[in-house]
Amino acid sequence: MNCLPFTSYCSLLTAYRLPFTALRQKYLLFFFATFCAIAVTVISLSSPCRAEQEGTAPDAASEAVSTPEEAADTSVKEEESVLKRREREEKRAGTGIFSLSTHRQNYFLPLAYNSNSNREAYNSAGENKPSNIEVKFQLSFKVLLWEKMFWGNGDLFFGYTQLSFWQLYDKELSSPFRETNYEPEVFFKFDTDFNVLGLRNRLITFGFNHESNGKGGELSRSWNRVFAVLAADRGNFFIALKPWYRIPEDEDDDDNPNIEKYMGYGELFGGYQLKGHVFSFMLRNNLRQNNRGAVELGWSYPIMTNLRLYAQYFNGYGESLVDYDHSVNRIGIGVMLNDWI
Repeated sequence: MNCLPFTSYCSLLTAYRLPFTALRQKYLLFFFATFCAIAVTVISLSSPCRAEQEGTAPDAASEAVSTPEEAADTSVKEEESVLKRREREEKRAGTGIFSLSTHRQNYFLPLAYNSNSNREAYNSAGENKPSNIEVKFQLSFKVLLWEKMFWGNGDLFFGYTQLSFWQLYDKELSSPFRETNYEPEVFFKFDTDFNVLGLRNRLITFGFNHESNGKGGELSRSWNRVFAVLAADRGNFFIALKPWYRIPEDEDDDDNPNIEKYMGYGELFGGYQLKGHVFSFMLRNNLRQNNRGAVELGWSYPIMTNLRLYAQYFNGYGESLVDYDHSVNRIGIGVMLNDWI
């Protein structure tokens, strides 16, 4: 009996998998579009401006007759919302078009130890192997570009986040930067106010995100995504769901064609504040049979005005773009300027 050559088997296998790959991308796009459509509906139904138009928002007369006790209760309830508290602090720092405010966490970890450095990637690219101890820091800010674009709701922002890994203690190589991830994004933020699973949804965002590491050759990494964020809180606890859809690229231009297998299709993050302490978390999972994901745990505590002691633990895939397909196990300690809440 004649046997097909090995190359023919590979061709048949590739032809068999292509329709399923296209089908998966189609359903992912459908899921993301459905998610966004539901979020837009929720925004239109729960917008504070809609409440004012329908007369359900409190008017000046009702506010005038409210008792001091009722006003105090309202103030306490407002103070219990950690997301609203952060929004007030941002507005106090600066308001109006082109005002600058913090976006994600801003921190500096002078001691960050990784027990599983990705030396193979650098070795295959002809670069020096990184040491296990390095400096890790993140800078993140956003700028208000347009306020209340849609019937009194919906602010347009430009955000920028930079995550760097610095081999400060490698004196033989003049302390090089091992990698820096640059992440500009443009997004709309809508204020909302409705209950979901015992929490109070405070905001929904939609945006476009580009992330790259500015490297060339084998270590070049980049991808583009559209994303959404639903953030809710209750008391001193907040949680946010961030699904995304990767914009497909040509195979010849794709530096990381299988990044979704490691980074998944979204992440869940949040935090809890207790007497000055802030405990934060981030979870990712690829939701596949060959399961991969990541977890990040953080703790911060104020040590002086606008400065917090910060400890961070990361385990899993995607801490940086070069390490998107390499499992990292890192713990670091340092300081931060702002936490999530």
